[in-house]
Amino acid sequence: MSLTVSAVAAAGAAWVWMPDDAEVVAEPEFTILRLPDYIAFDLSVVSFTPTRPLNEAVDAVVARARAFGPPVLDWQVLLGAPEGLEAELSARGGRVKLELEILAADLSNGAPVLRPPTVDVELRWATDVATARDGLAIEAAAFRGELPPAERIEAVAAKNTETVPSGLGGLLVAYVDGEPVGTGGVAIVDGVARLTGGVTAPSWRGRGVYRAVLDARLNYGAAHGATMALVKANPTTSGPILRESGFTGFGPEPVYAIPLHDGRPDRH
Repeated sequence: MSLTVSAVAAAGAAWVWMPDDAEVVAEPEFTILRLPDYIAFDLSVVSFTPTRPLNEAVDAVVARARAFGPPVLDWQVLLGAPEGLEAELSARGGRVKLELEILAADLSNGAPVLRPPTVDVELRWATDVATARDGLAIEAAAFRGELPPAERIEAVAAKNTETVPSGLGGLLVAYVDGEPVGTGGVAIVDGVARLTGGVTAPSWRGRGVYRAVLDARLNYGAAHGATMALVKANPTTSGPILRESGFTGFGPEPVYAIPLHDGRPDRH
């Protein structure tokens, strides 16, 4: 299978991240999430399919977001987003908060063969509370969030106990000499292996830990029917490793921070 921009864009647009403990506002044209306190983002637009003039549709999103109270709305501009969306967000004071790139790899002939790590890495699925806590702690430190509450950690472990053996994916944690050093998630949806949260503890970077976690997730995806692997990555950190591992970049997906404070006009 040869991956096309349209196929990757469609798979990316279908990937709507909705933690089950988030508050969801779903309207015909958009979906906004109010995220739990332990996540670094407060409000996030996770889908946007306007059916009216773009400026009016953006105004409607911003107006609804203001009702929540936080000062900033995060809005990721997806591959295939309406033309002119970035200009509309910039006109409302939006600034790029996070540079991301959508990358994909063809798994139709199996997972690519990756270089092994230079240290002995043990990989564990987060099917127990201790492993889930280790993985979520690494995620929190890397993405400037906080460790979720105990009940959330227990819920992640319980979910992984069901989803990992059933081929739906889960959270993978890497250890070296018993120390948690890296993590990454994978979800298998409609033949796509969606890769999330791949990160290595700073003191262990450069030794192939990220590659080991990536390799395990790609092989898991291929073994459970995925023909495409998809990731929304930082182009300067994980991006080069992914490209070296058989991924192709299909375009930027920047996250804009839109100010919601009183007094700023909705429209330009």
